Amino acid sequence: MALGGGTYTSQNKVLPGSYINFISRAAVSATVGDRGVAAIGLPFDWGEGGKILDLTRADLIANSETLFGVDYGSAKLLPLREIFLHANRVLVWRLDGNGDRAENTYAEAKYAGTAGNSLKIVITLNPDSVEADPQNGTEGDTIYDVFTYYGDVRKDKQTVRAASELVANDYVTFKTTATLDVVAAGSALTGGTNSDVNAGAHQAFLTALEAYTPNAVCCASTDSAVKALYKEWAIGMRNEYGIKTQIVAYAFAADSEAVVNVKNSVDAVYWATGMIAGTAVGASAANRKYDGELTTITADYSQTQLANALKAGEFVLHRVGDDLRVLDDINSLVTVTAEKGEVFKDNKTIRVIDQIATDTAAIFAQKYLGTVPNTETGRMSLRADVLAILGDLRDLSAIDDFDNDEITVEAGEQRNSVVIGVAVTVAGTMTKLYMSCVIA
Repeated sequence: MALGGGTYTSQNKVLPGSYINFISRAAVSATVGDRGVAAIGLPFDWGEGGKILDLTRADLIANSETLFGVDYGSAKLLPLREIFLHANRVLVWRLDGNGDRAENTYAEAKYAGTAGNSLKIVITLNPDSVEADPQNGTEGDTIYDVFTYYGDVRKDKQTVRAASELVANDYVTFKTTATLDVVAAGSALTGGTNSDVNAGAHQAFLTALEAYTPNAVCCASTDSAVKALYKEWAIGMRNEYGIKTQIVAYAFAADSEAVVNVKNSVDAVYWATGMIAGTAVGASAANRKYDGELTTITADYSQTQLANALKAGEFVLHRVGDDLRVLDDINSLVTVTAEKGEVFKDNKTIRVIDQIATDTAAIFAQKYLGTVPNTETGRMSLRADVLAILGDLRDLSAIDDFDNDEITVEAGEQRNSVVIGVAVTVAGTMTKLYMSCVIA
C-alpha cells in the first residue's frame, strides 16, 4: 500500500492516508467491497520464483502444469484445492524458487527446480531435409525437428534449420547459439535444484504480499519462529499500513484477532484459510461443514475439550454425526481490554470492522485525498459516503441499524486532517439457543 493507514494514538501521522481505530463500546460511490482473497506461500519443484501469482480456480485447473509442474489432481496442489473451496482468488508464492535451473547443450529450463530435471530435448531430421550431393553439385538443406518433452509427454515441436530460429516455450529457453545435431534418444536437462524453505523464504513472501490486500494468509509452517514472523507481519500491516488481513495457522496461541488458531491439524489450515477469506462480511463460519478432501483430520473431541478449545481461542472442526463442522468462528484473541472487548474474539466482528476500514480508506483515497478541500462541504460529502458504506453493511445484516447522528466527520488538529467518529453495533449470528418450555 503506497499510502499511510492503520491505527492512531495521536494525530501525528506523516504519510497521507486513513488512520482508523476500533474500540469496544463501554460494556460493549461508496459500496462494500468483495471478500474471498486468500494468500499462501508453498514449496514447489517448478514455477516462477520471486513473484505473486494471482489465480482463480479456473486458472489453476487450466494451467497447473505450466505454473507448478504437476496436474491439477496432484497431491502437491491439495492445499490450493482446499483453499479454493471457499476463496475466489488465491495469491500464490513459490517458497523454493531461488534454486538452479536444469540445462543441457540446447536449452535451459524456464524455471529453477528439480522438476526441470524431467525435461529433455529430442532432435531428429525432418523428412523434408535434403543431404548435399557433391557429385551432382546439389547443396543440402538440413532441417531439424526439435521436441521438448516433460517426462514422457511431448510438449513442443519446432521445425528449424538452426538453433537461432528456436523460440522459448512454456518449459525451456533455447540456447540459440548451439549447434543442432540429431539426438534421437533425447538429451536430458540436469542440475535443477530447489532453494531452501526457511524463515527468509517466508519473509520474502510476506514482503511481496504488502502490495496486496488478502483477507486471509495461510501459514502452514509448524516452525514457531516462522509463525511468529507471520503474526508480527499481520499486526504491522493492520496497524501501520491499513492492510486488514488475518493469518491462519496451526497450533498457534497468538492471543490476537489478527491470527486464527486452527486446532485440528496442519492440513486443516488450508481449508480454514479459504473459509476465513471467503466468508461474507455479514456471515459467520460457525457450523459450516467441512467439504474438502482430507479424511484424517483429528476431530473426535469431548465436550470438555471443545469448551476448553473455545476458551483458548482455537478454531476447531468437530464431529457432528458423519460431518465435520466449525464449532465457532473465532480467532486466537483471549485477553480482553477496555479497547478490545469480548466482541473482538468473533471473526464476524473482525470481518465487519476490516470491511469498514478498507472501504472507507478506499473511498477516501479515490475521491478525497489531495482533491477535496477540508471544508464543511467536503466533510459532509465524506460523511455521506461513510453513511452509504454503513448502509450497505446494514442491508447485508453485518451491522445493526445505526443512529445517523452518531456518525461525525470533523476537522482534525492539522489543516489537512479530518476525524471520523463512528458508532456501530456488529450484528450477531445465532450460535446458542436457550429455550424454556412450560408444560401445563
